[in-house]
Amino acid sequence: MSRPQPPLRSEFPVFRAIGTRWMDNDAYGHINNVVYYSYFDTVVNAFLMESSGVDIRALPQIGVVAETGCTYFSSLSFPQTLEVGLAVERLGERSVIYRLGVFAQGAAQGAALGRFVHVYVDATARTSVPVPEVIRRAVSPLVIRTA
Repeated sequence: MSRPQPPLRSEFPVFRAIGTRWMDNDAYGHINNVVYYSYFDTVVNAFLMESSGVDIRALPQIGVVAETGCTYFSSLSFPQTLEVGLAVERLGERSVIYRLGVFAQGAAQGAALGRFVHVYVDATARTSVPVPEVIRRAVSPLVIRTA
């Protein structure tokens, strides 16, 4: 399996600015790897709430994180402002696979490439359900077309 290439800004239809915090850095002076997952969670859920106009926490069907991953290409560090690009690799019947690119502000090439998978379940019973229509409408414009 070949290593992915750094993402390009042009691969993402939506961006969200993230301000780094002092505590995001690790002992080596760069943003700690676990912090990227917090960025992913923040960007995906903020996008869903803003674009759908609903509080996703109150829906009868919720997206739970079933998988995450990140490939790092270059270091970022506090006090940089980051821009996280968001796209949808796959919009399935019961899940959404997001692609996230983490960029230094204004950079054309990403420092990290993330994968974030939401699987939808009934909020009470936690049984598998289809992606809610309000979510499907919100993320459909983000689906990237592959050749």
